[in-house]
Parts: sequence; structure tokens; C-alpha cells
Amino acid sequence: MNVTRLDSSAPGFEAGLGRLLAFEASQDPGVEDTVRAILADVRARGDAALLEYTRRFDRVQAESVAALEIPSAALRDALTTLPAARREALEQAAARIRRYHERQAAPSWSFTDEDGTVLGQQVTPLDRVGIYVPGGKAAYPSSVLMNALPARVAGVGEVVMVVPTPGGERNPLVLAAAALAGVDRVFALGGAQAVAALAWGTDTVPAVDKIVGPGNAWVAAAKRQVFGVVGIDMVAGPSEILVISDGSVPADWLAMDLFSQAEHDELAQAVLLTPDAAHLEAVAAAMQAQIDAMPRRDVIRASLERRGALVKVRDLAEACRLANRMAPEHLELAVQEPGAWVGQLRHAGAIFMGRHSCEALGDYCAGPNHVLPTARTARFSSPLGVYDFQKRTSLIHASARGAARLGLIAGELADGEGLPAHAASARLRAAAS
Repeated sequence: MNVTRLDSSAPGFEAGLGRLLAFEASQDPGVEDTVRAILADVRARGDAALLEYTRRFDRVQAESVAALEIPSAALRDALTTLPAARREALEQAAARIRRYHERQAAPSWSFTDEDGTVLGQQVTPLDRVGIYVPGGKAAYPSSVLMNALPARVAGVGEVVMVVPTPGGERNPLVLAAAALAGVDRVFALGGAQAVAALAWGTDTVPAVDKIVGPGNAWVAAAKRQVFGVVGIDMVAGPSEILVISDGSVPADWLAMDLFSQAEHDELAQAVLLTPDAAHLEAVAAAMQAQIDAMPRRDVIRASLERRGALVKVRDLAEACRLANRMAPEHLELAVQEPGAWVGQLRHAGAIFMGRHSCEALGDYCAGPNHVLPTARTARFSSPLGVYDFQKRTSLIHASARGAARLGLIAGELADGEGLPAHAASARLRAAAS
């Protein structure tokens, strides 16, 4: 494999790093235009348009959209008929994810200031959310758990899931996860048309308040275009992993960790930072030795050669500084004393600390959410969580004494802004108090 090599002490390093960071998830005008037309069609024709697109794209013939709703009994059957080991793994993952997210639930609060005015914040769950789960050849039960369970912990009234079923094939593990996570309704729908149905609603599919979950370029474009009609979690780009290593973790472990993200798709990014030149060479050799045994070796090789890098740095402090510039989705801190360095890492979706904390654990069952910011958006955004399914409302209960004081302040400022009705409204309260 021809993986990019960089050395922070060599001339041209900044240019090389710039090329590494230059990738942006471009918006294909053709995709955007096609999605725009699909959204408008579903908004105008509802169920009829959904049926047409489902027949065309998923090769599923149905007489009605109602026939595409997967009954709750089918979800329960999928769970009860799972092989025992698979069901136990799914249940343990769900329990860990739920337990972690229960600590995120934000309470309402209030306080009384010195003049008796009560100020506060009321936290309430969203009424209804939609979860998009990719379908087809791959099964993503982990996406079901990671999106539905925080919504349930938040107290969302209804969770509606859409999942494409190309050729009519319904994945039992995905359905089992929906049953376990408490999803209320599941529709065998996918693509931009499913996003449109969730955003505006049809005679059969209910409109939601927020759409979460990953998807392909068409789904991402659809989510981007319906934002404002509904909320969305994020528009995610290709997966990323950045490994900071001091050389103490076996090279073959780290090679496989890099592979674990590179195997997602050809645009995924896997980067290693280490001050140990010999360790860097050992990881490179381990990658070369293991690549041919990987079932997805062609995808891994393309990803690593296109966007991967092995980077020699001066020391771990420099590695942390570079990591903050890169702001990766996943950051493995593969060092002997991760606690000594984690405080220097400001920008990352998730940080995996120590030799035993591989990123794959976070994808499935560690507990924290695996829906993470990509493409350097970890500089300003956070993992999906309970807070994404709650909203906050400000509470103001002015006392008579408070209105007397605040009315004068507000009146003066309103005059300064040239808004006399505002000023009059505030002063009326002040005068009456």
C-alpha cells in the first residue's frame, strides 16, 4: 500500500498536512437537484409518490404505504427468534447505551432573584422524531440503538423509524433492535423520499419534529434541504480515526484499528501520529501483512491510499496540537498514561483512552453515542445525545417589585432602539407596580 508519510520536522510538512485536511464533503449539484425534485414531489403527492419511488429504487411492489409499515408483532418476533448469543449481545449493548445516556438528561430549573422575580428554564422532550437507518446489504442495528435510545431517555412521545428494504429484504437484526429500543412505528422506506415523508408527513407517514440518523449522499442532501422544516442531528461525512501512539500498543492492534474505519468506504480517513519512528514502521509493516486477509481489502486499500497517513511527530505534545487542528471523529489515545494527555485534546467526537480502548467498542457497546461530528466539525459540535431530543424554554415570572425596576430599564433601552411600543409596554408595568 502506498500510504502517505509525513514528518513534522521535515520541510513541506505544513503543505502535506494541508492536503490531508483539505477534504470537504462536496455537494454534487446533480444529487442536490435530484433530491430537491423528489422532496417537492413527495410533499405534493404524498403516498402516491412514495410508492413510485419505492418501486423504482428499492424494487418493492406495494399497493399502499400502509403495506410498507412493519407491524410491531414482526419487530417482536425478530427479537425473540434471534440466536441466543446475538440477542444477548444486542441486549447488553442496549443496556449500556441506555445507562450512559440516562446521565445526560437535563432537568428543568429556576431561581428567585433579589426582587422576587422567578427565572428559569423548562426542559421538555420533542413530541415525535424520525430515525433514518441505512438498509440493503449492510445491517446497522447499532444505529437503531444509538438513535432511538437517547430519544426514549429524553421522553420523546413517538419514535418513527424508516429503513430501506431493497428487493423486499428485511433485516431481522435491525427489526430486533427496533423492538428492543422501543421504536413505535417502522416503515420500509428509504432515500430522499423517506426523509421527505418524515419532514412533511403523508396520509400514512406522520410528520416529525426532528430527523436523525446516517445515510448516503442522497439522504444527506435531503436532510440538509429539509432543515428548518424539521430539525436534524447533523450532515455527517465519511468516517475518521486518528490514533496518537507512544509505541506502547502492539503495532498489529493499531493496524487493525486503522483498518476498522478505512473499511467503511473509500473516502474514510485513518491517520497515525507517533514520535517513535520504529513504531511507525512497525505499524506500516503490520498493515501490509494484514491487508490481504481483509474481506474489504479493496475498500481499505483505496481509503488508506487516498486519505490515510502515517505521521512522525516530535513528541506527544505536538501530536495533541495536531489532533486539535484535525478535530477527528474518533481519536484513539494509545499511550501508557492517557490521563496525562487527554486534557490537551479539545476537539474530537470521542476519545478512546489507553491500550484496551479500541474505537470498535464505541461503535457498538461501550455506551457513549457513536453518532459523532465529522469533517472537523468537532471544533464546534458534539456527539448525538439526550440533549438533541430535548428543547429548552425560558421562564420569566416577574414580581411587582421586579417589574417596577425592570420596566424602567427596558423602557430606556427600547427608546434607544426606536421601539416606542416596547417602551410603553414596559413602563406600564413599572407604573402599576
